[in-house]
Amino acid sequence: MSGGHGGGREEEQPVERRIPGPRSAPDDRENLPPAVSSGPAEPPVSPEPLMPLMPPVPPVPPSGPPLPHHVLQSLLGAWALAACSAEETAAVEDHLTSCAPCADEALRLRDAVGLLHSDGTLDLDPLLRSRVLEGCLGRRPALIPVPGWAAPYDAETARLDALLRDIRDSEWHAPVRLKWFEEDQQVHRKTTVAGVIGHLTAVDGLVSRALGLDDPLGKGDRPLGPTDRTESYWSAARRPPTRAVREPWRDQNHALIRTVSFAGRGVAELSVPYGGFALPLQDALLERAFECWVHGDDIADAVDYPYEPPAPAHLHEMIGLAVRLLPAVLAERRRAGLAAPPRHLVAAGSPGRSLHLEVEGRGGGDWYIALDSPAALGSPSHTVAQVALDGVEFCRLVAGHVPPVEAAAGQEGDREAIRDVLFAAASLSRL
Repeated sequence: MSGGHGGGREEEQPVERRIPGPRSAPDDRENLPPAVSSGPAEPPVSPEPLMPLMPPVPPVPPSGPPLPHHVLQSLLGAWALAACSAEETAAVEDHLTSCAPCADEALRLRDAVGLLHSDGTLDLDPLLRSRVLEGCLGRRPALIPVPGWAAPYDAETARLDALLRDIRDSEWHAPVRLKWFEEDQQVHRKTTVAGVIGHLTAVDGLVSRALGLDDPLGKGDRPLGPTDRTESYWSAARRPPTRAVREPWRDQNHALIRTVSFAGRGVAELSVPYGGFALPLQDALLERAFECWVHGDDIADAVDYPYEPPAPAHLHEMIGLAVRLLPAVLAERRRAGLAAPPRHLVAAGSPGRSLHLEVEGRGGGDWYIALDSPAALGSPSHTVAQVALDGVEFCRLVAGHVPPVEAAAGQEGDREAIRDVLFAAASLSRL
């Protein structure tokens, strides 16, 4: 606008730009009077293009009083799953630096969440039962404890039962090849997982008979040899065995352990006949523990299941039993012409020649095996040969799973004596 007359021109005053207020709602505009036009309508102006929006700025967490302990404790699960908000995460992690109980709980929860995304197996460790029982008995001993000489049998049957509990119905029919040595030749027998459990049930019946318990083959005169009992058990089955064999086998194991636990000390020397020979009950249960482990490993291979060797102390006892049996087996092989005769006569009470067996690794130790007399004791002063083996490898030799010529890791001394002892060890195996 012009402010005077006479052609004079006043300076234009700067006009303050105003930011328009918010648009009113459409309903409010209906009640307004019509706008009065003061001149011709101006052509519409195309709107200017909008500037791109800037990325949102994260809100600054409000500063306020810290959350109480019980609230932060209730957020630990969500924190472990990364489901907390930024403010909650910061509050929880700040709390964990000063609260040890919550920090321990948070670590356990975070480990548990890791299992949900793990690619590894979630199968229970077969040794879990043994470790739990050991921990429980360490705090509160059983009123009627299992004798120490029966502990290997209790542990190995528990481990095998854990394996059987985990396998599927179809895996009970998985093929298993049993191996042992006869007349210095490795032989095989095909069966199934269920057939192996039937075999263990039949041979464990030897111990049941000696203790006056029920025989899985029934009453009456039954063959006493392990092989004959197994063949009789398999032939009596009307159809191929299934997972139904697990329960009778497990019940028999429990009955044996309960009986020897209540029987007292004298029962350890009770004779258990095996047909052609006999063993004291404590050695018989150790032999049954050894076979349970060996056949458990056979089953684990058939169903692709992880299976560890026995505890070192138990494995040491198993190796010791095999070493104690070797002199008598060596003498029997000489009578059958399968081993070289002794080099010289041994006077009564004389130790004669010995072979030093050095077992390394799990269950290891040193043993001296008498070579010339089954009644003599090995002596370090008369050692003519030395053999070094791994503990598990020696047991595989005794089980007939490893040829004698491939078993020894180290040999020194009389080659003939070494060969005779290794083949005698393999001849301890049987079905």
